[in-house]
Amino acid sequence: MTGIVYQVVEHDGGWAYKLDDVFSETFPSRESAIAAARRVAAEQRVPGETEIIEYEDENGRWHQEVARGSDRPDTEVVT
Repeated sequence: MTGIVYQVVEHDGGWAYKLDDVFSETFPSRESAIAAARRVAAEQRVPGETEIIEYEDENGRWHQEVARGSDRPDTEVVT
């Protein structure tokens, strides 16, 4: 199973959560950034519908596969 770690950091005069090198919007307090990160992390764990997805790879080839709605990542918020 995939793991996702949201990290709460000081950013742009306030606080934000980030995933890898991507930052959220800026929040006025650390507590509000933590609360937002926890909401986003919880949403990531919610199961969805099983669907067939199509995507193109870097070589221009198209692929089709089944994305199970129950295949959700483990999430964590690091403060």
